[in-house]
Amino acid sequence: MKQIIVRLDVMLALRKMKAKDLAEQIGITEANLSLLRTGKVKGVRFETLARLCDALECTPGDLLDISQDDSGHS
Repeated sequence: MKQIIVRLDVMLALRKMKAKDLAEQIGITEANLSLLRTGKVKGVRFETLARLCDALECTPGDLLDISQDDSGHS
């Protein structure tokens, strides 16, 4: 089964931005941002995704990836 991979840490590093600053800029708690960064959320609101993209000057595809299905099933 494929899984969504959150690449938020990569974008933070590329933008030389601290998670604390990003959380403040987009209006969510550091705790919620941390859960998102580690992929421990079941979903994300499009509004939050849009705010992340605005703050990091990127697209949703820069923040989210999908794992390859290594089970041999399609």
